[in-house]
Amino acid sequence: MDNKIHNLIIVGAGPAGIATAVESYILGIRDIVILEKDENHNATIRKYYKDKKRVDKDWKGQKVELDGNIYFMDGTKESTLDFFDEVIDHHSVELRTHTEVQKIVKNGEIFEVQIPGGSVRSRFVVVTIGRMGKPNKPDYKIPASIKKRVNFTLDDCGEGEKILVVGGGDSAIEYAIDLAPKNDVTICYRRETFRRANPTNQREIANTIMHDEVRPYLGVNINGLEEEDGKVKVLFDEREPELFDRVIYAIGGTTPSAFLQGSGIRVEEGKPVHDENYMTDVPGLYVAGDITQESGGSIALGLNHGYHIAKHILSQIENCEGSSAHLLEE
Repeated sequence: MDNKIHNLIIVGAGPAGIATAVESYILGIRDIVILEKDENHNATIRKYYKDKKRVDKDWKGQKVELDGNIYFMDGTKESTLDFFDEVIDHHSVELRTHTEVQKIVKNGEIFEVQIPGGSVRSRFVVVTIGRMGKPNKPDYKIPASIKKRVNFTLDDCGEGEKILVVGGGDSAIEYAIDLAPKNDVTICYRRETFRRANPTNQREIANTIMHDEVRPYLGVNINGLEEEDGKVKVLFDEREPELFDRVIYAIGGTTPSAFLQGSGIRVEEGKPVHDENYMTDVPGLYVAGDITQESGGSIALGLNHGYHIAKHILSQIENCEGSSAHLLEE
C-alpha cells in the first residue's frame, strides 16, 4: 500500500479532475495523484458519447470564458479524448485507474482516502466525480429475466432490433438517430417537445421523425416493464403495451449523495454545499465538475473549477508557515 502523504489527491479523472491536477502542477504543487475507478480518464465521454459526437466548449449555448491554462476548443468525442491524453502526458500527474474511492475521512490535518484494501493519504482532496458515474434508473423494477435487454449505453446494441430509447435530452436523441439506420427505433419522452436538447439535436430529431426514420412517443409515460417471449414488454400509461427487443434509458445521472455525505460533505437540494472557492464545510476538501452545476455537463466550467481550486489550494499552502517547502517545487 501507499503509505506516503501526498500533497493533493483528486477523485475522478474527468475534465475538472484533470484541470485541477494540471493547474496545480503549473502553479508549482507537486506529488499529485488522480484516482479513477474506470480503466481510463473521461469515462463518461467514453461510455455515454456516441462515436464522432460533437463536443462544444459552449455547452447548450452557455458561453464560458476559459480562465486557466488549458485551452479547450470545440471538437468531437475522439478529438476531446486525444486532447486530454496530451494534457496528461505533458504534465507530471499520476493517474491511477481501476481505483474506486469508498470514503474520505479527515484525521487532524490529513485526509485518509479509503480504497479497496487500504487507504491513500493526502493534505488536500478534490472530489470531481460526475453524475453519470451513477446513471438514473427508472423507479419501477426491471425484471431479472430482461436485464440484459435493458441498457444505459449503446454498447450492447446490434442491428435489426426493435429498440425503444427513453429520454428527451441530447443523449437520448443522439442514441435514437445513431441507431435508426440499422434498427427500428422509437423514442419515448414524457414531455411533448424536446426542449431540453440543444438546437442542433432538436433540428436533427425533427428531420429524422419527419422522414419516418424514428417513431416519436411524446407526452407518453412508462409505468413498468415485463418479460414476454424473451422480449421487453413496455407498459405505457397513454398507449397499449408494446414489445421491444431492447430498451435504452438515457435519463441523466444522479448526484452520489451517499458517498458525499459519508465523506462529510453536506448536500442540499441534490448538490454538494461549497463556498466561492469550491471548498466544502471540511477545510481542504473541495468539489468540482458537474456535481456542482445546475444542469451539469459543461467541460469549460469544469476546467475553470480546476483552475480556481488550484489557486485556492496554493493560497492555503502559502498562508501555512513552514509548509511551502514540503508542497511546492523549490
